[in-house]
Amino acid sequence: MNIFLGIILGLLVLTFLITAHEFGHFIMARRSGVRVKEFGIGFPPRAVCWVRSKPEKGQKKGKWHKISKKDWKKEQNSLIFSLNWLPIGGFCAMDGENDDETRKGTFGSVSFWKKTKILFGGVAMNWLVAFLILTVLCWTGLPEIFDHQFTIKSDETISVDSYVTVAEVKEGSPAETAGFEVGDIISETLDFDPEKPYEAGRRWNFDGKSKYIVVTSQDIISFNSAHANQTVYYIVSRGDEYKTLPVTLNPADSEYLLGITMSSPAVTYRYTWSAPIVAAGLTVQTTAETFKGFGQLIVNLVTGAARQVSSNESVREEGKEQLEDVSNSVSGIVGIIGGYFPNLLTAGFTMIALFTAIISISLACMNVLPIPALDGGRWFMIFLCHLRHKKLSKEREQSIVAKSFIVLLILMAVITVMDIIKLF
Repeated sequence: MNIFLGIILGLLVLTFLITAHEFGHFIMARRSGVRVKEFGIGFPPRAVCWVRSKPEKGQKKGKWHKISKKDWKKEQNSLIFSLNWLPIGGFCAMDGENDDETRKGTFGSVSFWKKTKILFGGVAMNWLVAFLILTVLCWTGLPEIFDHQFTIKSDETISVDSYVTVAEVKEGSPAETAGFEVGDIISETLDFDPEKPYEAGRRWNFDGKSKYIVVTSQDIISFNSAHANQTVYYIVSRGDEYKTLPVTLNPADSEYLLGITMSSPAVTYRYTWSAPIVAAGLTVQTTAETFKGFGQLIVNLVTGAARQVSSNESVREEGKEQLEDVSNSVSGIVGIIGGYFPNLLTAGFTMIALFTAIISISLACMNVLPIPALDGGRWFMIFLCHLRHKKLSKEREQSIVAKSFIVLLILMAVITVMDIIKLF
């Protein structure tokens, strides 16, 4: 049942985000004087549609009229709004979408600057949607996204619903020597030098030492980094009792300092007046991390494929690992809808909203890329022709976009097969 409901939820979220993207194109097109022939939610075949008539004398706006099915193929002189049967997005059909179109009111007839605003209107709308969702979450309760995520400390309230728990103790590590066990909950750390500040936690004197409350796993990582090769004390709860474990950490250049794997706690951050500022900062930070991830994905794909032809077995193995990382890092529509959303149903509204914001930012970043079938690619082609003071011909533009679209379809098919393999 969760899978079925998760699929429905995933389709609704993706349809909403893609429709919002197309609405960004719609707003910019109308503001730029470009005629929009049809704005649709979902993809054809049509379910129902309306047309907006021209305003009558004394009226500022025309009225909406439902179009009967027999008149769907007739040319309409006004904007059509349609609801369609395939719930996988939306579309904004503008008049004369080719760069070399000259008729008044067409996309091709407007200036380069207006074309830029129209093409990137969808990207801007996806960023705006993410910003609004993150703003609401900053007020109601925002989960931790990054280890060093953007924050306004003076307006931050932290609540912890679970704690940092030891998931694994490495053999021969300082943690094993100190007596750490799987399941230990780490609540506090003690330092012998009270003059060293620790920004990640709260600090006060405790028997002449410095005591820090552990909130996130990053608190422990920061603490260990600041006290490499020193003896520190960890306070852990094990069952109904608390234990103080003295640990001599490894030197800074070691593979690890403590030698444990930690489960992430459920930490919630809340803000008041600074919520929009934090949301804007997180939108920028998530965008940067997304582009960073795209870059790493390309590097792993290219180098991983190149290493497969090497005569050295260890090099081929490294390349195989890189390609596996690519496979694990990429998900298509099937993976997102069938894999992520059913699990999000049990995680609650907050995680669904957060995931929606992240997908919205990912859509924005993807459409900025200079791939001809996407907004960024179309803009890049028009930009190159603008520099040469020439128009991009309809035939050439359609040829480039068609070839690029075929490559994207092949890539989507491969990713879909990988998603299905992962699911089953």
